[in-house]
Amino acid sequence: MAAKKRRQQQKIVMRKLLHKTSQKAGKSPGTMVHIGKERVEPVTINLIDYTSDHLEERELTSADQCQPFRQSPTISWINLDGVHQLDSLERIGTDFGLHPLVLEDIVNTTHRPKSEDFEDYLFLVLKMPRFDSETVSVTTEQVSLILGHGYVLSFQEQKGDVFDGVRQRLRNNKGRLRKMGADYLAYVLLDSVVDSYYSILENLGEEIEKLEEDIINRPSQDTQSRIHHFKREMILLRKAVWPLRELISSLQREESPLITDTTDIFLRDVYDHTIQIIDTVETFRDILSGLLDLYMTSISNRMNEVMKVLTIIATVFIPLTFVAGIYGMNFEYMPELHWRWSYPLLWLVMLLIARIMFIFFKRKQWL
Repeated sequence: MAAKKRRQQQKIVMRKLLHKTSQKAGKSPGTMVHIGKERVEPVTINLIDYTSDHLEERELTSADQCQPFRQSPTISWINLDGVHQLDSLERIGTDFGLHPLVLEDIVNTTHRPKSEDFEDYLFLVLKMPRFDSETVSVTTEQVSLILGHGYVLSFQEQKGDVFDGVRQRLRNNKGRLRKMGADYLAYVLLDSVVDSYYSILENLGEEIEKLEEDIINRPSQDTQSRIHHFKREMILLRKAVWPLRELISSLQREESPLITDTTDIFLRDVYDHTIQIIDTVETFRDILSGLLDLYMTSISNRMNEVMKVLTIIATVFIPLTFVAGIYGMNFEYMPELHWRWSYPLLWLVMLLIARIMFIFFKRKQWL
């Protein structure tokens, strides 16, 4: 059962690393084809429209209700949960003037993090991590952000995200969020995704510490599988985090009019956080490589201990077997056979030989 469970986990990890995109082959650029996990739940669209002294929060019943907020004097955040239903997404794309290639990238959930400047808006692709405590594994969900003049559009694969803190800050009107523009809102969303990696790495760090203790105290075949499991999780995290550095760096270099100098300073802080996360991921990868070496060394040492005990036992019995072999020969004229005390004397000699060898091994520190 344990081996079967390990194989299933390995298949899940491989599916997370390798995605099938063959269904797009032969189609024209800009064709919307949902690539990702199949979902049937309905799409939900949530709106938060605000100024420094006003906030409106509600769920929109259709994508048609989004269009008025493109030219609204307020700051609007429209979040769509579920990119598998193309009609709603296509309607929003039409209302906000999104390029067909942008819509194609939104529904293709296998993209690496990136940023693209379309003059009227910025298109960002992020990977939002989730940690499953039962399987001790990490999954990533693609989040696409559109930053325009006075609005931010966010597209997620499913309900549930790391933006609850952002929503609460908007409701409480604490800090500078309600007083800043849409670029600051986009920064806060980006920062929330980046910060979510810290909790993921903390959980993985605790599991790696447990793994290290198991390797030192009781290494087993399951321990080796866990090492390889965590190495694959590190590959997945590295694949999601490394492009984030390029994304934030490009936002700083391009000097888009959509991003003010004030927000650019905060982007530097996100960049520093990204570097820290990358360093932590690389450190964990090195630790896991060292744990694999430690596991192989522990197994080898255990095998050597077993072989040493067996060798000592065999070495002790070699002279005893020699003595027993001599007196096991069927010669008629063996004087010792007719002595009354020959049997106990032979036992005494054999025990004495074993004792001498034991003392010799002790002095040599072989025991």
